[in-house]
Amino acid sequence: MRKFRSLLAALVVIAGCAFLGGFYGAGAQGRGAAAVITGETELTESNQVFTRVYSAVEENYADPVSADKAIYQGAIPGMLRTLDPHSSFFDPRSYSVNREEQRGRYYGVGMTVQAREGKTVVIEPFLGSPAYKAGIRPGDIVSAVDAKSTDGLTTTDVADMLKGQKGTQVKITLIREGSERPLEITVTRDEIRRYSVEQAFEVAPRIAYIKIAGFSNENTYDEMAEDLKKLNAPTLKGMILDLRENPGGLLNEGIAVASMFLHKGQLVVSHRGRNSPSKPYYAGNENKGFDFPLVVMMNRNSASASEIVAGAIQDHDRGLVVGEQSFGKGLVQTVYPLSENAGLALTTAKYYTPSGRLIQRDYTGLSLFDYYYSNRDQARANTSHEGQEVKTTDSGRLVYGGGGITPDVKLDPIKLNRFQSILAYKDAFFNFGKYYLGIHNSVSRDFKLDDAALNDFREYLKKDKIPFTEDDLKENHDYLALGIRANLISAIYGRGEGDRIYINNDPWVKSAIDAIPQADELAKKVRRISAQLHPPTD
Repeated sequence: MRKFRSLLAALVVIAGCAFLGGFYGAGAQGRGAAAVITGETELTESNQVFTRVYSAVEENYADPVSADKAIYQGAIPGMLRTLDPHSSFFDPRSYSVNREEQRGRYYGVGMTVQAREGKTVVIEPFLGSPAYKAGIRPGDIVSAVDAKSTDGLTTTDVADMLKGQKGTQVKITLIREGSERPLEITVTRDEIRRYSVEQAFEVAPRIAYIKIAGFSNENTYDEMAEDLKKLNAPTLKGMILDLRENPGGLLNEGIAVASMFLHKGQLVVSHRGRNSPSKPYYAGNENKGFDFPLVVMMNRNSASASEIVAGAIQDHDRGLVVGEQSFGKGLVQTVYPLSENAGLALTTAKYYTPSGRLIQRDYTGLSLFDYYYSNRDQARANTSHEGQEVKTTDSGRLVYGGGGITPDVKLDPIKLNRFQSILAYKDAFFNFGKYYLGIHNSVSRDFKLDDAALNDFREYLKKDKIPFTEDDLKENHDYLALGIRANLISAIYGRGEGDRIYINNDPWVKSAIDAIPQADELAKKVRRISAQLHPPTD
């Protein structure tokens, strides 16, 4: 019962934040005070009702009731979903993981695991990590950790078992395709860094490609600065900033990254809310004189801080945005630490781009499913921008608010044919990788799909009962050659190496390279306008 009271206390704090906040400051001071008193009375009555309901459930429900599940996974998330799609609650476990992500480091073996067909499967050992150095491969099944079977455990349970203090050892039992017996590998835990910047290299002569996976850790700007230094940024002829699939993260990191490409003092973003006065954020001293043409790539899963960066670059005509309309997540969450190491991420304001565009997409009356899926497709179908607010960039171009960031150059999603869709659904390239390496053990960096490897792929398809014809293999040869090579290189030399193979063959990346002259013309136009508005004085 003591644990229930502490859980209820967390619920009361959250309810107070959400409920009382709706009344404070409603007119004159006396009226506002009266509203708070009324609200407190209603809140007390609501808490009494909730306590009675929970007690009845706990005493009479057919199965034993977990307080954690009922409160952390039920009552609190249910209440927050009535507010907006992004206010959320962190139970002690998720709160700890969130802080880990923000710090960008933890102690463990350094690999990603995932549940597949009831087993815990290694998806990726991080390059240079203890797991990678110990020879653990994608596709290995983690059957036991320190002699404790992983059967029936969640991937979260297994991940927690693999973590531990730096310098301690953990024995991992693996089942690997092609091996007659389980492998026993002892790994020494170490500090594991998680990088925001996944790729930074020249995708064409003096054209840089940088991929930011997210802004969730506090090192994003530092990583960007280091990579630009290695690329000798002042000599670049252009740059592609890839924000596809970037869900956002920390506001400060997004502002710092945007500041790299803007002039000091230019507005990056502002936010305002009912109890939050308008607060602007300006570009600081991060710009190092980088004036090369810039192209930003976005897709439907680019959200939050990635939309802030793209919106600032677009509004100031500093670069060209290409791809799809972004997600449209422009709500500000303030994290309030609560009891028992839990936390509340409560929406307190909304983000606006420098031109005044609201980033957030409408969510009124929508279920979570419709918000994340159906409503997004309807918004993309609105090519006339009917109902959207209209703003202008620094050079006078029209831009639209209330639905994410609309690209300057729209690119069609890459569509798979029937056979390719089957392979993607079956995760065939990943599974073939472990099958092939179970036979051949390794591949060279210059691996190419030859007749022998293609025959191995045929045998794998038969083994996994994936239907195919010889015409399928012939018509999709280039697709197979790319997918098989990338996955095998990833398995042996790290995911980053495999990803580069995909990037160098990505039609969207090629379109972004082609758009660099257009981005250059846009930047020159803005400089001409600025010179006319602010002529030099003697």
